[in-house]
Amino acid sequence: MKKATMNTILSLIATIDTPEAEAVRAELNAELSKGEAVKAENAKLYDAAKAVVMGELATATEAVTIGELYEAVADKLPEGFTKGKLQYAVTRLWLGTDIVRVEGKVSTYRKA
Repeated sequence: MKKATMNTILSLIATIDTPEAEAVRAELNAELSKGEAVKAENAKLYDAAKAVVMGELATATEAVTIGELYEAVADKLPEGFTKGKLQYAVTRLWLGTDIVRVEGKVSTYRKA
């Protein structure tokens, strides 16, 4: 069930004061907040990795590929921070504000 649907159901049964409605509200709220803990944990993981990556890019003399960047920081990254997560962070989360892409046959990246 989509989050929008669950929120709609919550809105519709908000004024119903029965034990059944309360049980449904509790279950829907639990389901909606389930992803929030994972989201908060991921945000902490990406924040910790960002400090490491930005530190490495600040000392780099030229733009680097994702692979080169990962090799340089792999042992300093938080547990569970994979090359795929690094690529996602560099190309989606931090690109444009903190990191600049240098177009080429293989894209490289440098600190903004």
